Amino acid sequence: MNNLTGIDLNLLVVLDALLTERHVSRAAVRLNKSQPAVSHALARLRELFDDPLLVRHGGRLEPTIRALELAPRLAEAMGRVRSLLAPAGFDPATERHVFRLAMSDYGAVVLLPKLMATLRAEAPHIDLVVSQASREVMASQVVDGEIDLALGVFPTHGEGIRSSLLFRESFACLADASQLGGSPAMDLGDYLARPHVLVSLRGDAGNEIDLALAETGKARRICLALPHWSVAPGLVRGTDLVLTVARRILAQAEGDGLVVFEPPFAIPPFDFEQIWHRRRDGDPGHRWLRTLVARLLEDEGAATG
Repeated sequence: MNNLTGIDLNLLVVLDALLTERHVSRAAVRLNKSQPAVSHALARLRELFDDPLLVRHGGRLEPTIRALELAPRLAEAMGRVRSLLAPAGFDPATERHVFRLAMSDYGAVVLLPKLMATLRAEAPHIDLVVSQASREVMASQVVDGEIDLALGVFPTHGEGIRSSLLFRESFACLADASQLGGSPAMDLGDYLARPHVLVSLRGDAGNEIDLALAETGKARRICLALPHWSVAPGLVRGTDLVLTVARRILAQAEGDGLVVFEPPFAIPPFDFEQIWHRRRDGDPGHRWLRTLVARLLEDEGAATG
């Protein structure tokens, strides 16, 4: 395999697509090839690497250990080749490209309306594929090259990860005004007496809010745990529920019988970041996207700060 003259390097392009899509038909669409052509290329790749590389499991191709070892090195190599062949600049008005992003629906609510409006006006041929996962999975996808950019809260950064701070977020509470007895806020006793909504992918209490509350020696009753930030505010209306979440998610919720107020105990703020792999540093399109995201969320921070 060290003799490149005897290898069709286009096979690596196919392998990169297969490792990303985990599906022959979707990889074929991505590559603008026929499904038989991609299947034939996979057979040649298996012979080349002396490994099955991808095995079928439940209608999806799952990578072997050998393929998982190859994936980050292949993604980095492909990124370098794309950078080598890319034009010196990036014209968003004319470029055609698909970017793969990962974020929670909190990130989607904060970013996507402004981002899509900007793309349709300034970069009409740029498409997005957005996925959601835990912060650990998103970071792993960045390293493996499955996604281009992840947005979220990342307390630690793995090897090769680059990051930029988009804004610092604080927490606020939401309740039905009829439950506050005319008061614009709630003391700690009233807060603890109410049932609460928890927004968490895992549905556990190991989150910033409950950890901060535990520092006071107190605990709250969580009567509903769900993974969806965007639906949570609407669940409070007409009930005695209290929702404590990131402040920006409540920007459009106040009014119509709902009141936003400060938590009755201190909750540390958190940093909302975008992360990418260092292999993307020199990619002019990726750099343009990162700069655009930072600008849009800087504007968002100024509007809500």
